[in-house]
Amino acid sequence: MGWFGSAWDPADDPALHVVAVLRAEAEKPAGAGFVFADDTVLTCAHVVNAALGRPMLESRPPRSAELAVRVHGATRTQQFTARVAHWIPPRTRDGDPVPAGDDEWLGDLALLRVDGPAGGLPAAPGRAAMAVGQEVSAWHGGGRAATVARLTVAALHGSRGYLDGEPTGMAVGAGYSGGPLWCRHREAVVGLVVAHFMPPRDLATDLPLPHSPQHLIRRSWSIPWQRIEEELRPLGVLDAVPEDAPGLDDPAFLLLTNVVANTLPSPSSRTEAGRRLAQICGVGYGSDITPPSPEDFAAFALTHPRALAALAGMLRRDSPDAADQVLAAGSLSRTPRLLSPQEYAEMRRSLRGMDAAVVARLPEAMRAALPHLASLPGGDTVDALLDRLEAFPGDGHSDGGERRVPALLRVMEYLGVLCTVPRRAQLRLWADAVAQRLGIPRGALGERRSDAEAWLRSLRDRSARVRVLVQVTRAERGRHRLRLWCDEGDGPRQVSASGVAAYSASEAAREVLRVLDTLGPAVADERPPLVEVLVDRAGLNLPVDEWEARDPGEILPGALGVEFPLVVHCPELLRRHGRFTAHWRSRWSRLDSGKTFVVSEPTDPDVIYSLLVNKLDTVRVCVDLPPGQRDGIVQTCLVLGIPVVVWDRGRDGASHVTKHMSEVATRELPDGVRDYRANAKAHPPEFPGRPVLAWADADHTVPRLHLTEPQENS
Repeated sequence: MGWFGSAWDPADDPALHVVAVLRAEAEKPAGAGFVFADDTVLTCAHVVNAALGRPMLESRPPRSAELAVRVHGATRTQQFTARVAHWIPPRTRDGDPVPAGDDEWLGDLALLRVDGPAGGLPAAPGRAAMAVGQEVSAWHGGGRAATVARLTVAALHGSRGYLDGEPTGMAVGAGYSGGPLWCRHREAVVGLVVAHFMPPRDLATDLPLPHSPQHLIRRSWSIPWQRIEEELRPLGVLDAVPEDAPGLDDPAFLLLTNVVANTLPSPSSRTEAGRRLAQICGVGYGSDITPPSPEDFAAFALTHPRALAALAGMLRRDSPDAADQVLAAGSLSRTPRLLSPQEYAEMRRSLRGMDAAVVARLPEAMRAALPHLASLPGGDTVDALLDRLEAFPGDGHSDGGERRVPALLRVMEYLGVLCTVPRRAQLRLWADAVAQRLGIPRGALGERRSDAEAWLRSLRDRSARVRVLVQVTRAERGRHRLRLWCDEGDGPRQVSASGVAAYSASEAAREVLRVLDTLGPAVADERPPLVEVLVDRAGLNLPVDEWEARDPGEILPGALGVEFPLVVHCPELLRRHGRFTAHWRSRWSRLDSGKTFVVSEPTDPDVIYSLLVNKLDTVRVCVDLPPGQRDGIVQTCLVLGIPVVVWDRGRDGASHVTKHMSEVATRELPDGVRDYRANAKAHPPEFPGRPVLAWADADHTVPRLHLTEPQENS
């Protein structure tokens, strides 16, 4: 980086690239990893599982669990706290959890966000594609040079690379998983160690068989770097890989060079500013005698992800125009992040100090703060969401050329209103400082703050309803498998067993009622819990609402759809095309004011697609058609992100359901449908319909589902 350098001196010893992922109970390495970006370590997901004491091939993400990593420098080793930012679980070729006994699988990657120093972790090693014949080295997670194992890439087979070890020296074993495979000739990491094949054992005694020359010896397998890139690309994290130093043809580099040359014309001013910038970013710097050049500033600001924000902050008070030009230059490059090192660290401290239940509502706050976002940022973790939020532009509500409020600040305002008053005040002081550094008018941020408070008032007016989520999948004829979750305001928690048992309709109703009997309504909410039935596309017309817990010893029949508002939800169709996810959230935000569309004449689903695809004010569709014509239109509506779809499961003639439900407000439909079902049971001639309500609530999450083989707990 020229005059600006890393706080960690790079060394020629490639063993120092190895990061240890530690077991919580003993602080011994569960495996290895390596530095992927300035605050990120790449390892195997099964190494994280081992570190947390979970089953090795567990597919569920570890959520907010923290673990320790040990990072080596040229002169010292330091230990930091890390969390999983992105999780790619071990999986079979069909995407299912890996069965016990399998010795090869796909996926198995984890990116860890490390709470390291302001200057970042040691420089990330170079990466290159794996190729047959490469000679590579691997180390134990402890990183000791003596643990080096010499390997040769024997074969590449799709997503795996097979490695053969030398007959002398160290062999790959426990603790090597997740570690980098270093190719000396390419001076780069070409993959990650995943597992090794053990010599055969006696099936009767489970003891190793006597050695034979025919036995497999020192064979391991790995994930080639080219496959790692394929797995990571959909997450958008490859942008975090440091770019090469910018060249003279880079417009951002030229603009920054000119800004620094004009704003800091004297050598002494550049030396003083350079020292300050290096200290803010936690990096070393060159001689006090030889000042940094404008090109040094520009190169550093475009290679260190938070240096440009820090430089803009330094210039804001005395040279606001120069600060604006620095930010404009940053928008031309993918490397600079929104926040300076101190701003990012302060945001992380605020989040760590929040109640876990508040932090868990970050996706809800995002949907409310950014209703027209093209897509919700990917990832299951707080760090993954924040990463993507930093990259999003402002919300477009400024006038007169003023700088727009970044998406991240708006979301933090919405999250802040959910906090305690002291924590909210702390977050607002942080947002004020960031807005001032960015040159955002106070009124613009104040408007977003008012929006957040209005959202909070709407939440209080519409208290969260207790939910019971029931995933129903078909088993043998006339029987079904169930998985059940309860959501009492803190997100779904599973309350059923593994989902292997098969139930008749009556037995299933009894199981659901058993769970419902353990619940009460939400505080200050006398409404009964909402039953949300999660189905695949073939199960949309399952008569779950008609299931009754018939038992000779019971006085009451226990009809699910009569006692409780019961709706269906089909995540399979909702997620079928990600481009409609934003449409769904936008429509849901208009639930109280949006329009209803009625389909009462035979219509081709393609016509429905053309009519509704861009009508984001349509939030509700009533399909008043016979079954053969109805189902394709219902599924089309659900794929398009229509959050509320009503139809009559058993209609042959004109639908009484459509007429009756047209008088019920959209938000009140779950209770309206329950009342209709109760009336239908009491007065069948007057209420002849069998209503189905598809209800996709964008404000509440559903568990990650295995829709074909629900054999694992979520």
